Amino acid sequence: MTPPPHDPATSVAVELEKIRGELTAGFARTDGSLALLVQRGDQNDRKLDDHETRLDALERGRWPLPSLAALVALVGLALSLWQFAARP
Repeated sequence: MTPPPHDPATSVAVELEKIRGELTAGFARTDGSLALLVQRGDQNDRKLDDHETRLDALERGRWPLPSLAALVALVGLALSLWQFAARP
């Protein structure tokens, strides 16, 4: 036998089922959003690692420049002194 349509127990059960469905849908949306945020975080980590690698390569390639500048200055000084000493 089916309960009458306005039975309080039935209406409570129906409302609870609706709330359960809404919560399930809300959690599914939240899980999807969190998965997207994790994916973006992973992409940012990869970009950061790539930039660190490129920056390290640039720093390694730059170290001889000050040394070369000092060497050229010393050669210039030596040539100037040599020309000054060679004058009669």
